[in-house]
Amino acid sequence: MNIDLRTPIRRVKRTVAVLAAASAVMALAACGSDDTSSSQRDVIDTLRIGVIGSSNVIAGPVGFAHSRGELIEAFAPLGVSKVEVFSFPNGPDLNQALIGGRLDVASYGDTPALVARGSGLQTRLVAVQQFDNDAGVVAKDPSIKTLKDLAGKNIGVPKGSYIDRYLQGALAEEGISANLIHLYPADQEAPLNSGEIDGAALPGVIPSVQLQAFEAKGFHLVDSVYRDHPNLAGTSVTVSSEDFLTKNPEFAPTWQKLHAAAVRFAKAHWDEYLKFELANSKAPEAAVRAAANPDGYSEEPFPAQAVELLTGTKAFLVEQGSIKADFDLDTWFQLPSGDKNP
Repeated sequence: MNIDLRTPIRRVKRTVAVLAAASAVMALAACGSDDTSSSQRDVIDTLRIGVIGSSNVIAGPVGFAHSRGELIEAFAPLGVSKVEVFSFPNGPDLNQALIGGRLDVASYGDTPALVARGSGLQTRLVAVQQFDNDAGVVAKDPSIKTLKDLAGKNIGVPKGSYIDRYLQGALAEEGISANLIHLYPADQEAPLNSGEIDGAALPGVIPSVQLQAFEAKGFHLVDSVYRDHPNLAGTSVTVSSEDFLTKNPEFAPTWQKLHAAAVRFAKAHWDEYLKFELANSKAPEAAVRAAANPDGYSEEPFPAQAVELLTGTKAFLVEQGSIKADFDLDTWFQLPSGDKNP
């Protein structure tokens, strides 16, 4: 639905767009410090990893393993001597860097990753990083108690993210529509307080725990994945380009082995792992701990529950038209050595 947004919101959106563009340019420029495309280097040397967020830190069990020096140790036989991490404001910007050869691997949400593959970008899913990711909508107005109370109203949401996919799916399931305004989670509190948006759609998973943080500030929960729409849970994935994986055939199995060991260690040392995430987060400790979900990590690269969620997300994106050309999900998986894609 087209709406005549009020001046303050337009100003916020312009500011967000400028900051996002600047962040993306800076990240791309930083990636360009080595002009060699990821698929052209004879030796990887510096492994370049893209993530979503405001800090150049790898989250999750693999990030925890990297903090202990295990990532470089695992990839040293492939010629890796250094790891550089680059943060991006959203998935589409990260996709550009990955396909442009400025990144070797990307860790981000399932929606932009699936859209990229469905748009013809030659990527492969190396492993599911995390699944059963929560998201939800909060409001300030006490009269807004359910998602249906937001029908026809303004909801802030980071477009193109798994939060966006959840929100659109939840609205469809409720049989209502709303005015979705592109705002990153960090930029939603002010317009929510002023009434310029009536609801805020936010991630509720480590390391992005804005949903829990907003609740701690007094905003109330209107709808969520866990409580109301468990079939719309998000998934975080680790993706690389087909060219890079062809050039470095041992990369995927090495990453999958590291991922399995990292998840196993994190679950066995859960409190220590949470301290690692807390050290990298600006959110309150209570919010991070509330979002912690050890069941969302699996040693398997493609756990069945995650594949089921990815299947549902892909079907929704195809129906919505976000995925231009449907594809067989199995052919996207970079299966472990010895297995064959159907």
